[in-house]
Amino acid sequence: MEIDLSPIETLFTRAKLTDGSLKDIGVSGGRITSIEPSSAEAPLAESVDLGGALVVPGFVEGHIHLDTSFFGDAWISHKPCTNGFDVHERVAFQAQNMAQAAPMDVRARNQLDLCIANGSTQMRSHVMVDGSVGLKSLETVLAVREEYRDYIDIQLVAFPQSGILKSAGTPQLMDEAISMGADLVGGLDPASFDRDVEGHLNVVFGIAEKHGVDVDIHLHDGGTLGLFTIEQICARTRALSMNGHVAISHAYGLGDLAGDAAKRAAEMIAASGVSIMTNAPGNHAFPPVALLRAAGVTVFSGSDNIRDSWWPYGDGDMLGRAMMIGYRSGFYTDDELKAAFDVVTDSGAKALRLEGYGLKIGAKADFVTLKAEHVPEAVVAIPKERSVYKSGRLVARNGAVIRA
Repeated sequence: MEIDLSPIETLFTRAKLTDGSLKDIGVSGGRITSIEPSSAEAPLAESVDLGGALVVPGFVEGHIHLDTSFFGDAWISHKPCTNGFDVHERVAFQAQNMAQAAPMDVRARNQLDLCIANGSTQMRSHVMVDGSVGLKSLETVLAVREEYRDYIDIQLVAFPQSGILKSAGTPQLMDEAISMGADLVGGLDPASFDRDVEGHLNVVFGIAEKHGVDVDIHLHDGGTLGLFTIEQICARTRALSMNGHVAISHAYGLGDLAGDAAKRAAEMIAASGVSIMTNAPGNHAFPPVALLRAAGVTVFSGSDNIRDSWWPYGDGDMLGRAMMIGYRSGFYTDDELKAAFDVVTDSGAKALRLEGYGLKIGAKADFVTLKAEHVPEAVVAIPKERSVYKSGRLVARNGAVIRA
């Protein structure tokens, strides 16, 4: 990529980087063009004094559902499953709730405002595409994505919430969804939902290969069933040379494995180049983050559901999500807390294969200022006093989006 050498348009002064140094960050054309030691001399360009605040890259919201959240809508009381967690039953509850919810575009905007205000500048959202809703949800979210293009970059996954093989016409709809503008093809519990791992994966990877797009599959199955499905996904990834282009979201089964089995699974996943997404859910086993990272697996995160039919929680704050991952993983040292932060920043960028991410010359000028001395403190304190910049433009401050 050629670096823009035109004159600096905006100079952000007294930015504290994660190494503790104070720097001035020059931005032109929405990109970072210089990072220099802070100077007492009056800047030649328009300047913004960051006052020594900690400056970090914009957060990566790696897994969310813009079409199904009720955030900002009337409160919908959570309905528990009748006999333990059951994906089929939760999907049925979701259909009932969606029928009485506010218009999808309104709810999607509410959720985007929440995430942007908390510092997310990159997002991957799964959107229902199956026989139950057709392409209507995708059409709505595509239009909202266009409205927000100057505030956040959004990848969309064609997500078969009602299954692929069980929901008539879904393979064709998912194929059409990619042609319409969805960026990835998704999947859902090939074994327990569709009860046909190979048939389900044939559709998912067939569409991905046809269109040259990436894959992100929801996998809630635990224990050996979950591990078997992961093995099959990794085998497909290797066979199609899709290393780095496939993600498994949730992968609860990895949290059920004993030490040696978990280590072998981590090594297999790393060798396949498959990424693992976890939101460290409260009442489920979840992937061992430290073990996976030590093996070389890219682990990233997302809010997943925000106040929807699956649970009433969620605040769209990826810094808070880093704290949650660290808390549930038993991360206490500074290096461990930095690892939790990496999961919602650089590792998220790697999993989503983002271009121009980070605080470096040539990268997009997407960053967040925090009232914290350093990253470990930010992870445990979750300071709410923050400003969010997209392409060098202020888009949110202290919990509120700033409209152009």
